[in-house]
Amino acid sequence: MSHRDFLVELGTEELPPKALSRLSRAFTAAVEEGLNNAGLAYAEVHAYAAPRRLAVWVKDLAEAQADKKIERRGPAVKAAFDAEGLPTKALQGFARSCGVEVETLETLETAKGSWLVFRGEEKGQPAQVLLADIVQQALDKLPIPKRMRWGDLTAEFVRPVHWLVLLFGDEVIDAEILAVKAGRETRGHRFHHPDALYLSEPAAYAPLLETEGRVVAHFGDRREAVRAQVEEAAVKLGGRAVIDEALLEEVTGMVEWPVAVAGSFEERFLDVPSEALISAMKGHQKYFHVVDGEGRLMPHFITVSNIDSKDISAVRSGNERVIRPRLSDAEFFWTQDCKRTLAERRQDLKTVVFQQELGTVFDKSERIAELAGSIVGQLGGERADGVRAGQLAKCDLMSEMVGEFPELQGIMGRYYARHDGEPEAVAEAMDEQYMPRFAGDELPRGVVGQAVAIADKLDTLVGIFGIGQLPTGSKDPFALRRAALGVLRGIIEQQLALDLAQLIAESVACYGAGGREFDANVAAQVFDFMMERLRVYYQDAGINGDVFEAVQAVSPTRPFDFDQRMRAVNAFRALAESEALAAANKRASNILRQALDGGTQIPTDIDAALLDAPEEKVLAQRIAAVTEAVQPALAAFDYTEALQQMATLRDSVDAFFDQVMVMADDEALRLNRLALLKRLRGLFLNVADVSRLQG
Repeated sequence: MSHRDFLVELGTEELPPKALSRLSRAFTAAVEEGLNNAGLAYAEVHAYAAPRRLAVWVKDLAEAQADKKIERRGPAVKAAFDAEGLPTKALQGFARSCGVEVETLETLETAKGSWLVFRGEEKGQPAQVLLADIVQQALDKLPIPKRMRWGDLTAEFVRPVHWLVLLFGDEVIDAEILAVKAGRETRGHRFHHPDALYLSEPAAYAPLLETEGRVVAHFGDRREAVRAQVEEAAVKLGGRAVIDEALLEEVTGMVEWPVAVAGSFEERFLDVPSEALISAMKGHQKYFHVVDGEGRLMPHFITVSNIDSKDISAVRSGNERVIRPRLSDAEFFWTQDCKRTLAERRQDLKTVVFQQELGTVFDKSERIAELAGSIVGQLGGERADGVRAGQLAKCDLMSEMVGEFPELQGIMGRYYARHDGEPEAVAEAMDEQYMPRFAGDELPRGVVGQAVAIADKLDTLVGIFGIGQLPTGSKDPFALRRAALGVLRGIIEQQLALDLAQLIAESVACYGAGGREFDANVAAQVFDFMMERLRVYYQDAGINGDVFEAVQAVSPTRPFDFDQRMRAVNAFRALAESEALAAANKRASNILRQALDGGTQIPTDIDAALLDAPEEKVLAQRIAAVTEAVQPALAAFDYTEALQQMATLRDSVDAFFDQVMVMADDEALRLNRLALLKRLRGLFLNVADVSRLQG
């Protein structure tokens, strides 16, 4: 079958820069899906995306669908003809639906009888007939939250559409999409080459745009060009550019022909906290900042222009002129904010509602202070530092700087606390309280920061659960899932000896002390919710769900202890003995449960005099020996070592179940053997219920 290249390009007003890459991926994937569903074979697909265009180049696309073999089964032979051998109405109708005469039908022999069938061939449709619809459907599927109309047209898209290219080989596909007639002319750079560019074939698209149109159409190529230019400009300044990947994506979505331009600002601005200056440069102007060899902010920035100006100094001075007022604002906010201490701002928190039913941010800070003080004490720190940090934690929200740059909450609190002369641990906690801010983010390092971070998140969890606003489906307006995972990560990954159930109960008590009583089951609801997040945490780590079930069955309430058990059981299930011991534990559990359900009182102690069979004597001796041997490991929470010791019981356990009848007729013998199984189960339950492990 013959093949040709296919090109679709949609030319628009400037597309949303933050969404450009996502739109391009979605468009390309939808075009591929359409081609696959239509049965049109192709070799490769290349995506292009620039501020004013989305395009897809398909190499070696089949000119038509492949022909299909068709087989349709009709009526059974015995029902197809009447007594005189003439075709019945059912057979005649089937033949008509196939567009053939009855005589051309064939007979199919099966185990269930004979059937009349139609066998034919369906010719594949030409690609030219299908491509416009495939493109339209791909555009309809784009993740555009709000589509717009322009002029008096009914067509809707994220931005007005100005031109459309649909080129199949060297032929234009005759079609109209989004009220624009397809052609073969693209457009170059808005300023460098605003005129039309004639496309002779799809393969010429990207080279033509770059050489004549001054447009780097490939998003990835343009992004790397921006990165390289920014890094090179920083080196010339004697520093290093800090490239935020999200900002890099956004800038790439703003320019067609990137040209990095370095600029400078007055050194006096460096007296302002660097994060504030960086927020002004990144957030308002989309500039990349520059640091020296020690990571300190330098009085320079790098912007990426969309034009290759003949007078680059004019571009530089223009950007310097624009950034100066932004930096002056940051300087003013810093100066004004430093006139009041964080402690002096505490009363202002009474004017800000945390949640209508849960009081103000001041009320929240009081609860955080109480719980953080308790946690710091449990971790061996100074309780007073935890209380102070909790009281001041939200005060920077009332500052001018955070009002202008909300992303600096906590960060500015750290600067203000240091300026006020607060203890360094308290100052660090102002920032660390929000950690982790996102998946994979770093965790608080200091004891006080750890305490405030946990207290803040637990207060939100308990409060929102207390008023019954639980997350549902994908809706989680208070980010409770993220808060739960943040608490769990903090305790587990920093190996904190904290009891989660106890902390939740303390948080509930803090609400009670403030006059807000919750239902008695709130603490249990929050704990169960967090355990489900813990399950997801281990799933993401690649640990099987049966390991989680085994550990959860023994109800450990300290997350770090839970984690140690998880890793021990995960290592245990890799041992050769694990499957047999898991099965033995399951068998023992079933026997014991049936006995208890039958009203049997199973003794705790084993009577050595009643040990009859050699196998049960050996097992009793081995259980006693292993129990003594694992005590130091259990005391040290070394569950891996404990399970490895228990794994040595396999041969004795196997021999016992092979040779000994547990439910003996003799009651004394039976009860003693049940006590032996109870001792075996209890030994493993010191770590986890390994009977829940799957083979």
